[in-house]
Amino acid sequence: MSLRTVPLNTPAAWHGRDLRSRQAWTVQLEAEQVTQLQQETDALLARGETWQTVTRQHLTLPSWDGLVQDLQHELEGGRGFALISDLPVDELSLEQARLMLWGIGLRVGYPEPQDAAGNLLHDVRDTGKDLKGDNIRAYQTNLPINYHNDGADAFMLLCYRSASSGGASKLVSAVAVFNEILRRRPDLAGVLQEPFDFDARGQQRPGAPAYQRVPIYNAHEGLINVLYKREYIDLGQRFDDVPALKAEQVEALDLMDEVCDELALSFHLAPGEIVVANNYDVLHARAAFQDQATEPVANRHMLRLWLSLPNGRALPPVFERTREFHYSYARRASGSASD
Repeated sequence: MSLRTVPLNTPAAWHGRDLRSRQAWTVQLEAEQVTQLQQETDALLARGETWQTVTRQHLTLPSWDGLVQDLQHELEGGRGFALISDLPVDELSLEQARLMLWGIGLRVGYPEPQDAAGNLLHDVRDTGKDLKGDNIRAYQTNLPINYHNDGADAFMLLCYRSASSGGASKLVSAVAVFNEILRRRPDLAGVLQEPFDFDARGQQRPGAPAYQRVPIYNAHEGLINVLYKREYIDLGQRFDDVPALKAEQVEALDLMDEVCDELALSFHLAPGEIVVANNYDVLHARAAFQDQATEPVANRHMLRLWLSLPNGRALPPVFERTREFHYSYARRASGSASD
């Protein structure tokens, strides 16, 4: 494994302070695009189709061609994220919203399993369960979630309903974070390129242990790729065969969290908005939120996809064994992630 010791200057190395205008990273849907998406998905629902049965062949969406191509290039080779606005979710049932998100995801990439059960679409909402319980994942709580990335090449998150209070989203360039850590503490930049143990939260690959050992930063073919979940690194300490974190590892993790906060872009995701981001270049976080306990039907509800991209990058071999990136790695190896 070769360590990266020089900064990486790409469009993905942005600072949040330079992106405070939402117009710079928002794609506003045109009326024709919304109408076409609604008409095609409504027709599918009328025929008894569901998001589970719909494939790429069911949807044409010609008015989306240019948007999809631009989005793919922004995700891989560009800034690494975008926000799609103006999906009229206030007029949609949950099933309509699911199918619309699924249809958009099918155009942008290839939906991948998000858990050991193979589920391709997740409801992101508070289940009332405790993260300290067996194999509960952070997205199933209303707790603040530290900077992390999801699985596959990119995640796509639709806001169906927002929380009554809290729940601000944060995005940060993991590339810019690496560059800043390298500038301040090159020794700790090296530590972050050495293996850490992550609790797999019961989602490990068949035959794999309940934790995975992966560097946080992985240099490969001229790029730097991130895999970070501070909570799961800390939770991994519960396993007897996981070594205790060394002082320099804790110091590196603390510095990473500090720099993420300094460089992050913070915003609230409104109903009908979709954030999509490259998981190798961008980390995201979420503030704690509070729902209206007396009106569960109005509680915060997000819908999420993990996507492999047809123009996805070459991945470091260590990702083949991870629960997050295994499917994208396998697609790339088989050649099935290209149009």
